[in-house]
Formats: sequence, structure tokens, C-alpha cells
Amino acid sequence: MHTGLSHVDESGKANMVDVTLKQETMRQAIAQGAVSVSSEVLVQIQKNQLIKGDVLSVARIAGIQAAKKCADLIPLCHPLLLTKVQIDFELDVIESQVSITCLCKLKGNTGIEMEALTGVSVAALTIFDMCKALDPSMTIHSIRVLEKKGGKTGDWQRTKT
Repeated sequence: MHTGLSHVDESGKANMVDVTLKQETMRQAIAQGAVSVSSEVLVQIQKNQLIKGDVLSVARIAGIQAAKKCADLIPLCHPLLLTKVQIDFELDVIESQVSITCLCKLKGNTGIEMEALTGVSVAALTIFDMCKALDPSMTIHSIRVLEKKGGKTGDWQRTKT
């Protein structure tokens, strides 16, 4: 039984892909997501006035740590030696949300999209955790890969829709 999925073997069982013979290339992935918050919370984040502390600094560190620990969280991901993880935030007053972008880089033989997605996800969860007392109705949304570079399949970029 061959499904065409790389993480499923011939008999349909979960399988960690063997990347031993894949060529090492420079690889990069950028993922993005957002947390919709109340306007009150957005102002407090912007002015660094939350009781729990500097939300964006804590979320940045959490996102970086998460990207580095991706293989510990996602069972079939390979442990990777990331050479760069960058988490950036944009406060959008009109949409009342915090946009999160995670860039991951390495020279290696497997992709790093999962690391970038994990970085965004945990940064978003950290924002939620630090602000939930003020706004339990926050929504984490729109987590997606924006682009990837390198590897056998080459470069890819999300088209704007």
C-alpha cells in the first residue's frame, strides 16, 4: 500500500523519512500567524503594561525555544541544528491583533517548515497565556507557511489570496 505520503511506509505505518543521502543545502522557512485580542489588551501589550511582564519578549523567547525543540514535539520531525531563528511581531490596531512571523534557517538535508510553524504557534500560545486574564476570548488563527527556500523541491512562496 503506497499512499504517496513520505511519512507512511509501504504497509501504511507511520515512518520517519530517511534523509541520510539527501544533499545538504541552505534552507529557510518563514511562517506566520496571528492572535486576535481586545483593543484594551493590544494597548497594554504595546505599552508593556501587563502584570505578567513584557509579553512580546517572553513570546519571542518561547517561539525560539519551540522551534529548536520541534522534533521533541512532532513525532516524525528530525532533530535539526538550526542556525537562525527569528521571531517578529506586528501590532495591528485596525484588526486588533498581534501578527507573528518566524524565520528559521540552517544548512541541512531536510526542510524546516515545521520548525517555523512551531515557533509561531508557541509564540501565539504564550501571548494567549500572558493575556488570558484580561481577554479569555482571544483567538489564535491563520498559522501558515509563507515561504520556503532550498531543498530538492526548490523555492516556494505563498501566493496572496
